[in-house]
Amino acid sequence: MAADTDSPDGSDADRGRDAPSLLGRSLYGGVLAYMAVDGFKNNDKRVAVAEEKGVPMPDVLVPFVTGMLLVANLGIVLWRLPRAAAGAVVVFFLGTTPAIHDFWTMEGKERHGNKINFVKNLALLGGALVFLDAASGGDGEGDAASESDEP
Repeated sequence: MAADTDSPDGSDADRGRDAPSLLGRSLYGGVLAYMAVDGFKNNDKRVAVAEEKGVPMPDVLVPFVTGMLLVANLGIVLWRLPRAAAGAVVVFFLGTTPAIHDFWTMEGKERHGNKINFVKNLALLGGALVFLDAASGGDGEGDAASESDEP
């Protein structure tokens, strides 16, 4: 059962059966891993950008959220604590995308580059929401069946 995929002892025998495709998770995870590693390599630059954008305590928050992205990525790829992992990725993209890639305040090449990164992050946010739904046992059908008029 998909709702049990967050069992802390890992004893869920059905863990792999309800998990989304390993290939899909690995491709998605590869992008997130690249982003995290690049974030660590360019930490000083990213801290400076965050500071310029008014992010509080950027010297602490930037490496923290980069590490959160890396750890959450591993959770998705390995399908361990997938709700927490996908939820952390959702929080990452909801927090960083509009704050850092505010292309609507820019012009020229800077606007274009940030618009591309904003849209890329929206797509990655969408993927994280799909993983969150899968980890929560969602079937995409909503609760219509539970609202039937049958006694």
